[in-house]
Amino acid sequence: MTEHQHQDALTPDVIRMALEDAPDAMLIVDGGGIVRYANNAVTALFGRLNTELVGHSIETLVPERFREGHVAYRTRFTSDAKSRPMGGHRLDLCGLRADGGEFPVAISLRPVRCESDWLTVAAIRDISDHVAAERAIQEARDQAERANLAKSRFLATASHDLRQPLQTLGLLHGVLVRASLENAAAAEALAQQEHAIQSMSRLLNGLLDISKLESGAVTPKPDDFVVDQLFKELRDEFSSLAESKGLTLKVTPCEGLVHSDPSLVGQILRNLVSNAIKYTRHGWVALRCMHDTPSFVRIDVLDTGVGIPADQLRYVCDEFYRVDGPDNGVHEGYGLGLSIVQRLVTLLGLKFDIQSEVGRGSMFSVTLPSGKAVRSPAQGIATKPPVPGAAAHASVLLVEDDAGVRNATRLLLRSANYDVIAVSSMREALEQVRRAPPIDVVLTDYHLGGRETGIQVIAALRASLQRPLKAVLVTGDTSSAIRMLPSDPITQIASKPINAEDLLRLLRGMLAGS
Repeated sequence: MTEHQHQDALTPDVIRMALEDAPDAMLIVDGGGIVRYANNAVTALFGRLNTELVGHSIETLVPERFREGHVAYRTRFTSDAKSRPMGGHRLDLCGLRADGGEFPVAISLRPVRCESDWLTVAAIRDISDHVAAERAIQEARDQAERANLAKSRFLATASHDLRQPLQTLGLLHGVLVRASLENAAAAEALAQQEHAIQSMSRLLNGLLDISKLESGAVTPKPDDFVVDQLFKELRDEFSSLAESKGLTLKVTPCEGLVHSDPSLVGQILRNLVSNAIKYTRHGWVALRCMHDTPSFVRIDVLDTGVGIPADQLRYVCDEFYRVDGPDNGVHEGYGLGLSIVQRLVTLLGLKFDIQSEVGRGSMFSVTLPSGKAVRSPAQGIATKPPVPGAAAHASVLLVEDDAGVRNATRLLLRSANYDVIAVSSMREALEQVRRAPPIDVVLTDYHLGGRETGIQVIAALRASLQRPLKAVLVTGDTSSAIRMLPSDPITQIASKPINAEDLLRLLRGMLAGS
């Protein structure tokens, strides 16, 4: 059949039959809003016979609350006649069935010139399924957001409340240790107790870190910083641990300048170094940086440890996964350290690589982008407290709303010959300083009752005393809000649970500093 014959086959009757049986409801409306034509799909969609529609206003198909707006829209369309795509759902337009039921519609409009009048051809589609799907998606999104908020609230509470009992145990343990220096049997029991407390602390910290990363509660704060400052901190932090296992900790100086979040990079390297020491029974653990290209700095953590079998490399970053092997001999840890590392490098957009050989050791590498600005080595990195000095009979104002932690801290400080004034709120703290005692340092929790914070307490005390009072802020909060606190040279931040001797060393360092 020729093209001309195809066209001849499309007679007006054939075209009319196709229009009558079109899947979408089709209406033709004149300039006054009167329906001139309605196909079979209109009857099926609106439940109205053709005779009930033709010759009547199009507004009879619109719910009453939309009619005034529909008339105005129809008038504007007539004055600016041009095609409109299917999209009536954006106007929240509804159709009205004969039984009074309403349903959302999408409408496509096309103007047609007919003698002296404009006609409008309207294709109407029921989008109830589409709207229901969108509503379900929005409800799911809202539910997910509520779940994330609830999880964030739980994490904030857990970070504080779950660490409080551990903090109390740790401080009371410190008191007992100081009181039992001459008792060998007590010393052995206390050593076992310390091991249990540290084990509980590692598990809790690991679980909370993973939960925070999963919930999106950790927000990177990238900056330029010198790697060597972080290396010095890691050397100071892990040298004694390595020595206690008969290992050598090798730290090669690194003047590389990198751009990332210094706190989170520090957390990555601490997990890697701790893991390396844990799985190394003899030899050494090394920390170095390599400048493979001008644009990147690669930090390596190497060890002469037990190594990882090739078939297990893909699993070592899974939660609670520990390397199996007949010559492993490592029973500590919960398999969370590398999982946290993997999440952090993903969050920071860094490259992470593992190379290992059983019986010879492993190398964990993190590649960071180079920095572009010269910064002070200490900028962006929380430095270790100064070297401890003598501070006999110094006066400490302790602000802690948890009675258990407050009493344990007071006992510990008094066992170290500090004069302690213990209060539970900012109001009580201000009352104490107004009595003019010689306060040397304030030791305060970050989260206090009544939504008070340790930062507010420190600021209020300094304002009342009109001098730069030294302060130690103790917190179980590891969120970005803590890391974003402004730098203060006479304020140190300590994370819960803090070891009793570490807390005393921190206080001595603060008081010995100028």
